[in-house]
Amino acid sequence: MQVLANFGRGAMAWLELFGDFWRFTAQTYLVILTSRIRLRFVRLLTAQMYEIGTRSLPVVMVTGMFVGMVLAVQAVVQFKNAGLEGPLGAVVNLSVLRELGPVLTAVLLAGRVGGSITAELGTMRVTEQIEALRAMGSNPIRHLVAPRLLACLILGPFLVVYANLMGIVGGYYVSVGIYGVNQSLYLSHAAASIEMFDISMGLIKSFLFSGAIAQICCHKAFRCKPGAAGVGRACTEAFVASCMSILMLDFFLNVVLTSIYQAMYGVKGLIG
Repeated sequence: MQVLANFGRGAMAWLELFGDFWRFTAQTYLVILTSRIRLRFVRLLTAQMYEIGTRSLPVVMVTGMFVGMVLAVQAVVQFKNAGLEGPLGAVVNLSVLRELGPVLTAVLLAGRVGGSITAELGTMRVTEQIEALRAMGSNPIRHLVAPRLLACLILGPFLVVYANLMGIVGGYYVSVGIYGVNQSLYLSHAAASIEMFDISMGLIKSFLFSGAIAQICCHKAFRCKPGAAGVGRACTEAFVASCMSILMLDFFLNVVLTSIYQAMYGVKGLIG
């Protein structure tokens, strides 16, 4: 009986947390949709765009390049042994555009940007700065959460574009420059296989990933427990929850977007 009681308490606590998260999310989007855009908000948004976008760009580009290079190294030997050097370009580019670019960029954002958001807002929560904003008649969600969420939603897809570009360049350099794959075949197959849907698929994923990361991290920060240990635990929980949400969203988006693609264009293989 004690086991069942503990299970019930755990389930109720999880449901309460789940409901609180969606209530917090609804409040955030309601504030964004109903508030007027003022100069102070624009300044807050610009500062967050610099922090989230500009300062994340170098690590995103380096990661994207090495993703393409590693993918090419892993695939080039098998493709050359099978006499399929040409389709290698299609496989590498589609893998980067559809899957690896958006997912790994989101994981990097969860670590760098998400950790920063959780630590900063969590410290404000512990030191009662958030309560001070409420006492002064300001809405903490408008001043603290909305700029960070909008910055992530706006710049997440742009970061993925840079990661994809560097991944394609890295895959080309390893395949053609190092392993001697025929350049004309590589480029022709790559160009013939990539469609606008493949690019859009990665951008749609990155938009939703970025929104999930920002919302999860802000919620964890607003609900963190007192003390330095509470802030540290909130950062850890935010990163773990963000990564899990990225993987779950990736699965369901793949199912939905692939079904849409098949309904619109028919079934098509990776290499066309």
